[in-house]
Amino acid sequence: MQTVKIVVTGPFSAGKTQFIQTISEIEVVATEKKISRPEERIKDQTTVAMDFGRISVADDLVLYLFGTPGQRRFDFMWEILAEGMLGFVVLVDSVKPETFREARSILDTFRAYAPVPYVVAANKQDLEDAWSPEDLRIALRIPKEVKVIPCVATNRESVKNVLLELLYLVLELIDKEGGE
Repeated sequence: MQTVKIVVTGPFSAGKTQFIQTISEIEVVATEKKISRPEERIKDQTTVAMDFGRISVADDLVLYLFGTPGQRRFDFMWEILAEGMLGFVVLVDSVKPETFREARSILDTFRAYAPVPYVVAANKQDLEDAWSPEDLRIALRIPKEVKVIPCVATNRESVKNVLLELLYLVLELIDKEGGE
């Protein structure tokens, strides 16, 4: 049995918990706390340590999904969660351009933790005012060789597509390293 650790990261309220809940075959282990700061009242709860989910891709391949907290005050967990990851997803809220700078900063931080494959998921593509993946690529200065994938975190097929795109990159790297 091969296990692949994938980290799902991104700014506060980008949809990380929902992304993992949508695809996980187990009940997601979530460390959510009620939000007490009025400026953070976009939603009622926030992840303070991590979310954890699991999905079997094949009989011999399991993905472990670790969702990071999006708030900077909990960023001490990022490096811990990044330990041993074979790839990561940066989830971006496509309707909140005010979070794009934070998304870029998080992307740079995770790239510094480990030189592993990653994809950018342009979440909330079902909403009318969502930025297109190509416009997000430009706004976030994402190189052409990095995939920016349209996503709706509440849609299982959409989440599966994002994870499969990342998994192909991870397996390609594993094959390359195994062949050397």
